[in-house]
Amino acid sequence: ACNYADGEWVPHDSPPMYNGTTCPTIKQGQNCMSSGRPDRDYLRWKWKPHACDLPSFDPLRFLHLLQNKTIAFVGDSLARNQMESLLCMLSTVSNPLLLYASGEDNKFRKWHFPSHNSNLSIYWSPFLVQGIEKNNDNNYNTMFLDSVDRRWSDDLGEIDVLVACVGHWFLLPAVYYQKNSIAGCHAHGNCTETDFYGAYEAALKTAFREVVTGKENRVASLLFTTFTPAHFEGEWDKLGSCSRTRPYGKMILEGMNAEMRRIGMEQVREARREGGSVACVEALDVTTLAMTRPDGHPGPYMYPFPFANGVPERVQNDCVHWCLPGPIDTWNQILLDAI
Repeated sequence: ACNYADGEWVPHDSPPMYNGTTCPTIKQGQNCMSSGRPDRDYLRWKWKPHACDLPSFDPLRFLHLLQNKTIAFVGDSLARNQMESLLCMLSTVSNPLLLYASGEDNKFRKWHFPSHNSNLSIYWSPFLVQGIEKNNDNNYNTMFLDSVDRRWSDDLGEIDVLVACVGHWFLLPAVYYQKNSIAGCHAHGNCTETDFYGAYEAALKTAFREVVTGKENRVASLLFTTFTPAHFEGEWDKLGSCSRTRPYGKMILEGMNAEMRRIGMEQVREARREGGSVACVEALDVTTLAMTRPDGHPGPYMYPFPFANGVPERVQNDCVHWCLPGPIDTWNQILLDAI
């Protein structure tokens, strides 16, 4: 198997498969061109592994592999970002029908591709395990690290390919429970401080085990998209906090980004060993690809035309999610190859 993670971004002039006009399902906050982002150079790169070729994305081949099947993305807003990239790419050859949308901000949605009797779903689950997200009353997350989130696990009998992606919510203040009692906290003064790495590992272990050993499961492929770094250069509302227009050169993966990737890769290996009925357990190892693309985020173009009335002193920036189209389309090239 090819190690796609070992490679570099090289100049590439082919236009993207879709844009904000041809794909109507792009979330406003990631529709960078339509929101007035003036440069286009961030679209003129492709990922080239050193040891092999990464084939271009072939939407018909993807749908053919998913004939009579359901693929589900489960996780946080980066899972949704990747799913929306895939939806746009598949929509270039087949019109999807929205079967349902529910939850605040349509966090649970399902599309049907009649041409291939295929389904594409998204499940909001920022921890993969049961939890209570921080809100106006509590500025911390609560996670039950040994209890899987039933909002997605109850549907495992209907899912053939599951793509999981979580990470950034684990960096926030949290209280952790195991066996119904507090097991520790992160950045929350009322109990023993434990690092979030252990919580991340425990949550992935619980979720992956549910997928590979669950009795009612139909899942044939479990794929996990590894942690993708944010690129804030300064405060999130500082002008120019992610305004780069070119990829970085070669970088060494280190610190928190390296550790989050390592934990994800290790839990994928463990799930593969447990095996069960799941034939394919793979990591989409995109941490290095993502780390070198500070130019691929919406930045201030998370809102339409942020400089229409001049340049404000402060402006909100999104340096976590990815423009559509953009570098995240490459994650789905790797996904197609894995499937």
